[in-house]
Amino acid sequence: MRRSTIIDVARLAGVSKTTAARVVGGQHDLVQEKTRARVWKAVEELSYERDAVAGSLRSKQTFMVALCIPDITNPFWPEVARGVQDTIEARGYAAVTFNSDWNAEREQNHLRIVRRNRFDGLIINPMSLDGETLLKLAVPVVLLGSGRSLPNFDSVGSNTEAGAQEALEHLLALGHRRIALIAGRSQRRREFARFDSYRTFHRRHRLPLDESLVIEGDFSDKAGYDAMCQLLMLPEPPTAVFAANDVLAIGALKAAQAMKRNVPGDVSIVGMDDIYAAAMTSPSLTTIAKPKYEIGTAAARLLLERLDGTAPPTAQHIKLPCQLMQRGSTGRVA
Repeated sequence: MRRSTIIDVARLAGVSKTTAARVVGGQHDLVQEKTRARVWKAVEELSYERDAVAGSLRSKQTFMVALCIPDITNPFWPEVARGVQDTIEARGYAAVTFNSDWNAEREQNHLRIVRRNRFDGLIINPMSLDGETLLKLAVPVVLLGSGRSLPNFDSVGSNTEAGAQEALEHLLALGHRRIALIAGRSQRRREFARFDSYRTFHRRHRLPLDESLVIEGDFSDKAGYDAMCQLLMLPEPPTAVFAANDVLAIGALKAAQAMKRNVPGDVSIVGMDDIYAAAMTSPSLTTIAKPKYEIGTAAARLLLERLDGTAPPTAQHIKLPCQLMQRGSTGRVA
């Protein structure tokens, strides 16, 4: 079956091709209301879809934005993606999501797709990219995260440092002094926010910093499980554990239960992110909630400002506040 064209729409509506194109292209102020109504009626009858490829060649816009995330299996990222998508689509853009799986080669391939298909902008949690590579895209870029390593680009993240401090202070208030850190290490960089907060907390409260209580691994529940097993087998195990994200914390919770430790009676656990599963564990997980959806919407708004030409000349860096969600996995020292 032949695909309908703008000429077919114009013929059915009894208008010129130029008039029909103006209506479909959104130039409503140039066409009378009754004429617009005839054109849209013809569009509906013919099931006409505007040729976006041809339109992009004329306008130099594809109305497509790329969202590159590092781990689609982590429930944190789909909520961020929804925030981006809802905000972008409301302005007539389509959001295309790419998942790098913390793989530098795949990330580079995603950038090639962005260039080749002439995406209008990019929102990314970068793993291996430098500023020069991003500038060569020649499109607006917004970073997800602190953006400290790429300060010349807009960025949106959460105040992780303050959130980590709140988690540690919560454990201290419950009487914990021997607190471990399960710190996920990505291929991109060490999670400085968690380490810095952990170190600062110990220094401020004059607590000894025991290196055996800090364990790094990837951001997986298995890494959290293995780390907790290692911690609980220490001659003097911790009474509390702060995990760099909820996936690690849930793995740690599973390990504690497998080793017949009561949570929170024997060991308290705090995570970070407040993914959906955090409230579903038994006991439910005390965690630091990040505003995931709001991070996505804020990143999309910054990108739209760049696309509209209304953004300030210097990069904007937004840090959204975190919140302690106190649940059943933390308690007072026995």
